[in-house]
Amino acid sequence: MPRLHFTCAYNGEPFLGWQSQPGGNTVQDVIEAAFANVLHTPLRISSAGRTDAGVHARDQHFHVDVPEDCSLTPQNWLAAINANVPAAIRMLDVQPVAPDFHARFSATAKTYEYIINRAPVCSPFLAGRVWHRPQPMDEELMARAVQCYVGEHDFRRFAANRGNEPQDPPADFYRRTIYAATCERRGDLLRIRLRGNGFMYRMVRLLIGSAHQVALGRASLQDLQSMLADPLGEKTRYGAPAAGLYLHRVEYAPPAEQ
Repeated sequence: MPRLHFTCAYNGEPFLGWQSQPGGNTVQDVIEAAFANVLHTPLRISSAGRTDAGVHARDQHFHVDVPEDCSLTPQNWLAAINANVPAAIRMLDVQPVAPDFHARFSATAKTYEYIINRAPVCSPFLAGRVWHRPQPMDEELMARAVQCYVGEHDFRRFAANRGNEPQDPPADFYRRTIYAATCERRGDLLRIRLRGNGFMYRMVRLLIGSAHQVALGRASLQDLQSMLADPLGEKTRYGAPAAGLYLHRVEYAPPAEQ
């Protein structure tokens, strides 16, 4: 069965996250229903990663194995799937790939962006797409706080439990590497980007929420550093809302290197 690599984007507000659920209304459910409408047979898609309810994606990726006798060209695929999904989901690109390509395991890095709206009044056109925080905060301290995350750390105190974690996880189970962290103000919008080799369940929102506590003066840079140095302590209680979070970019090695 030929394997296709799709790039898509979506506004996550109307959906219950990416991953398929029994009740439906997830991004995965909607896209898989579109394939079933086009091919008249159910197909399963595999993504680069899950996003929670209300989280958006500018650059989500998934792969799918289609029947060998299907004659649709890549441009036909874009048109066919986009015609069968709501306007909040768009296929952006599709390419044939080798059978061993995997949207998740072939990825080399991911970048998430979080947007905080600092305007006194939030535009209705940004509702559900940003975290509105007009209250005074030290944005320079926020930038220094997210820099604390750069490097390889055990981030278990900045990750929520899904309930299926192993009882005796391997030593590197919670270890992730953050390659870069930026925090820039553009107009009324404060944009924080974290680029790393992987992120755990709700990890980005908990990293942003904890850095926000530092920017408010309710925690210190030393508190963040201590949580990274001592990963067995109490988890952070401060998570940023889903609305401001975007899967911004997923990176892959060139085909010859995969």
